[in-house]
Amino acid sequence: MDVGLMQMQGRLTDYMNSLFKEGILDSQYLELHELQDESNPGFVVEVVSLFLTDSEKLLDDLSRDLTQQNVDFKRAHAQAHKMKGSSCSIGAPRVKNACIVFQNFCQEKNIRGCLRCLQQMKQEFVLVKSKLEALFELEQQVVAAGGSLPKMQPINPSV
Repeated sequence: MDVGLMQMQGRLTDYMNSLFKEGILDSQYLELHELQDESNPGFVVEVVSLFLTDSEKLLDDLSRDLTQQNVDFKRAHAQAHKMKGSSCSIGAPRVKNACIVFQNFCQEKNIRGCLRCLQQMKQEFVLVKSKLEALFELEQQVVAAGGSLPKMQPINPSV
């Protein structure tokens, strides 16, 4: 095997491990990868792309809804619930946790808390988006160099 390719695969593995250690991704992401096979090699990228598109729209809707004269907290709660579910399904726990806090503020009808938490949701979303885009870029480089993607193993994030 080409030394350069081995180094790329090593960088990919190290990067993936860092995402788990930082809590950006969790074991659900690995389970998503288990569903990908030769018949659908772009499955993970497709699912994550849908998450990114849908989440951007939800965040925009929440931003707009929270500036209304009479905030519909039930609607905001439902939108955060959607984002929580999709972030959970792709293995993005920090986004999911921010959504949970946002939902709690909605239940309290706490507009200031919602606005602060919305900023946290946006920050966590932008972070996971940039990290996943970088991960997919590394994966593409490995495949373009003729390599295969290393098997991902769950790691203990507290190590």
